[in-house]
Amino acid sequence: MRHARIAAAALGVVLLASCSAGHPDPSAPVPAPSGQAGSGSRLDSVSGSKTLVVCTTGDYRPFSYLDPATQQYTGIDISLVEKLAESLGARVRYVKTSWSNLMTDFLASCDIGVGGISISAERARQAFFSVATLTEGKTPITLCRNEKKFSTIESINQPGVRVITPIGGTNEKFADANFPKATITRWDDNNTIFDEIVAGRVDVMVTDASETKWVAHGKPELCAVHPDAPFNFSQKAYLLPRGDVAFQQYVDQWLTLAQHDGSYAAAEQPWFG
Repeated sequence: MRHARIAAAALGVVLLASCSAGHPDPSAPVPAPSGQAGSGSRLDSVSGSKTLVVCTTGDYRPFSYLDPATQQYTGIDISLVEKLAESLGARVRYVKTSWSNLMTDFLASCDIGVGGISISAERARQAFFSVATLTEGKTPITLCRNEKKFSTIESINQPGVRVITPIGGTNEKFADANFPKATITRWDDNNTIFDEIVAGRVDVMVTDASETKWVAHGKPELCAVHPDAPFNFSQKAYLLPRGDVAFQQYVDQWLTLAQHDGSYAAAEQPWFG
């Protein structure tokens, strides 16, 4: 009997070692990006390298905008991520990406992704998200004279209605899912997309309520259609490396403090007043 117990215990040790070697823990921290030294957590590697590598599209005001003349980034999330980097004793190095390449670039190169990124199940399969920085939803923006004409999904999803959407991201997915009867124009420059509505070449765009408010503030010809009662529910957050719990918890705590100590409001003020 004693020999049987010893044999069973030995077998258990062998099986445990075999499982550990053949099936790594999927929640284990991912390694730091190439060129960054440190432990498995970005919390340590960013502090060690004194560099926070940030993926952002630079084409989604008021959250992230790359000025083509100065090559400087501005925006709500830009102001916040630079303060986040400061809290870690680091500087920011930006990696410009696009909505269609966001996840590929983030996984290959970045410590964090910012710039009005919507939480989605598809993205959550590949990365962690921070706490939500904004809760809103999709709503139309159109010429003010058409505000009542395009106030519902049904009124937009009609033959002859010209919908425009940026390529990649949640706006394109929403358009494909909800406007199969309309004519959809896919636009690759989010900085000029609203000019197409002003010029009358398309009728309407459905995007995040925060963006419609900001655009309508700067382009008086355009009106945000019921931005406080959007078509759906969505939240924005920062992309973080999947499995890096230590870094996620730090970013979450930092953002929670920023939302309550005036830092977030200060970052919004230049854009929304």
